[in-house]
Amino acid sequence: MTDVSRVRVAVATRLFTPEVGAAAFRLRALVDGLVAAGAEVRVVTTRAPGGETAGKVPFRMSRWPVLRDPGGNVRGYLQYLSYDIPAFFRLLAVRADVVVSEPPPTTGLIVALGSWLRRRPFVYYAADVWSEALSATDVPGIVVGLMRRVEGFVLRRAARVIAISDAVAEQVGKFGVSSDRIAVVANGVDTTVFNPDAAAPACTRPYFAYTGTISEWQGADVFVRALPIVRQQHPEAEIRFFGQGTDEPALRALAAELAPGSVSFGGVVPPREAASWLRGAAAALVSIKPGQGYDFAKPTKIYAAAGCGTRVIFAGTGEGAEVVAANGLGSAVDHDPKAVAAAMIEALESADAGRDHRSQWVAEHASLKAAGQAAAGVVLATAGR
Repeated sequence: MTDVSRVRVAVATRLFTPEVGAAAFRLRALVDGLVAAGAEVRVVTTRAPGGETAGKVPFRMSRWPVLRDPGGNVRGYLQYLSYDIPAFFRLLAVRADVVVSEPPPTTGLIVALGSWLRRRPFVYYAADVWSEALSATDVPGIVVGLMRRVEGFVLRRAARVIAISDAVAEQVGKFGVSSDRIAVVANGVDTTVFNPDAAAPACTRPYFAYTGTISEWQGADVFVRALPIVRQQHPEAEIRFFGQGTDEPALRALAAELAPGSVSFGGVVPPREAASWLRGAAAALVSIKPGQGYDFAKPTKIYAAAGCGTRVIFAGTGEGAEVVAANGLGSAVDHDPKAVAAAMIEALESADAGRDHRSQWVAEHASLKAAGQAAAGVVLATAGR
């Protein structure tokens, strides 16, 4: 049996706290779980915007400058490579018994190659299947095919793959990864932040909140298209977006055309501020555009909203819709403006008696701390293989 107190773990991720995002929170929970188990951890990551740090932490941090897009994100192939190439050499110099890699697959590739050279196992933390997400965008088919081959190579080389849901595990299995090498660890949120106990902002107009990534495959435009229908009965209703992504410019233009002055974009905000806006919302808006090969996704924003007690309106089909409908977290409707508008109107007009149920369900089934501990157990069991 491996002596956990002597296990050295390296975590390779382009995003880490204090940056805001599901990946950063998920990896911090994993690291906290590893440290709590007695492992020695080094995080190989990027220099956060503005030189922010995670403060005093019980593990070692290795930060390096990285190329970011105009929105401050490490998103895009040049940005990925500006992290991946230096990280390859940085990881070679790190003494570790096991390495953990986050997507994208380019990072997984450099971890796989470095782990082969250093003769040590690595664990791939599959929050999604990257090539499937790409196929839902306008990326050329040749790029999608190349990334699929890279992703398949990484997944097959990993000693273990951690999938955040059964649906992601099924997608991973299609790359020829045997089920005994896949561990499912459900995603979660920080319930000390996303809970109903703190105050909501004082707003005179009713609003709906959308938090997190705004990408093409999510199809958040359906909410903007639904808003004029909602405003026929509730003329003061608004939508507030908090986050950023590749589809934001198109959404801004659509909002200016269809609902001028009624849709705001607040950018990326700290988790506690996002939780505050969620608590005061008539409902939280979440979507996955159907038919794009990404219906297996279960966005973390579902759990963030429900943890605050706020009802969720999910537009789309698949795993996310099932989570919302099966657990009484809100309404799951077609990805259609009329269907979405009907759910938004119902949220504005009906009493909400389910806040306690939703927050309690998240506390019991979607705690980020519990997910981090479970993922840490997978990583530690892999050390020394």
